[in-house]
Amino acid sequence: MTPSTNPDTSSLIPQARRLVVKVGSSLVTDEGRGIDHAAVARWVEQIAGLHALGKEVILVSSGAIAEGMKRLGWSRRPSEIPQLQAAAAVGQMGLAQAYETAFSARGRHCAQILLTHADLANRRRYLNARSALLTLLAHQVVPVINENDTVVTDEIKVGDNDTLGALVTNLVEADALIILTDQSGLYSADPRKDPGATLVRDARADDPALAAMAGGAGSAIGKGGMLTKVLAAQRAARSGAHTVIASGREPRVLLRLAEGEAIGSCLHAGAGKLAARKQWMADHLQVSGRVTVDDGAARRLREGGASLLPVGVVEVAGEFERGDVIAVLDQQGAEIARGLSNYAAAEARLIRRAPTAQIVSILGFIEQPELIHRDNLVLRQAQG
Repeated sequence: MTPSTNPDTSSLIPQARRLVVKVGSSLVTDEGRGIDHAAVARWVEQIAGLHALGKEVILVSSGAIAEGMKRLGWSRRPSEIPQLQAAAAVGQMGLAQAYETAFSARGRHCAQILLTHADLANRRRYLNARSALLTLLAHQVVPVINENDTVVTDEIKVGDNDTLGALVTNLVEADALIILTDQSGLYSADPRKDPGATLVRDARADDPALAAMAGGAGSAIGKGGMLTKVLAAQRAARSGAHTVIASGREPRVLLRLAEGEAIGSCLHAGAGKLAARKQWMADHLQVSGRVTVDDGAARRLREGGASLLPVGVVEVAGEFERGDVIAVLDQQGAEIARGLSNYAAAEARLIRRAPTAQIVSILGFIEQPELIHRDNLVLRQAQG
């Protein structure tokens, strides 16, 4: 494992001014039997305590589908998309009501924000969401965020609130992401199978060994395993945010973390921090298309500082427009970068393998000499 470059991790949460807190389904529901209002009240009490310490808090809360299942009389989480959408639609009402009641009892306001990948993939909507969230924080309103599972099928199939928490962390440039679960943190191996597994107290979020340690599916009610939490920490680290993965069963866990107590696993960010536009590109969960490049182009991109020229492209896949985010793959199929394309897919197919001097003769015009300019390109971290 990569050695820690910041051993004093106990100071990270106390020094953090803006926090994103994610609570899993098991921490806000009564073993899947709908919303646990007493548990919600306890989370709200701790968030009020964080406010008293001068911190801003954004809450990413699961629980809508579990509440919807209760209201619809379903004992098992369905697998069919329309049923999941129905459960989310019904349960979101109860989840919002529970938080509104609990925050109002403490004289505080909260706001419900439902996000989809499309909201974060479109640059204008991304900035609008950021502005709305920052305005709510400025007025001491607690945003309660969930995925808009009711209308977007791919979020239900591949999305999770760990990832959403990381995306929101980057969106508002939070200082730290706290992922609360029913586990004590990240272990060196699955503690259910390996009695010698030890809790990872401190590590760099970009350590490739962490993904190998993480594994195991979530509960029948929730859907995120430890791997999604590790990947979320890696995503949050792109904007310089640290991540704590800890048990939400610990009494006063948020306040104790804010007091500097070491609880769970602290996965801290490295020194680097992506510029806002490159961070937005890196955070795309989906891309409009893909291009495969030859070994020479892949090497120049990996070494950094190079733009992607059409001559290095060997294959173009998907349909995309000029300005869309596309992925760049090497010839082994590994994604090495992504960025904003200067050409639509149909144009890119025509000019692939062509020297820059031939673009005009092929297309009749030239937008830019590069397919992706280096200022609009971000390298992808290798996943271990």
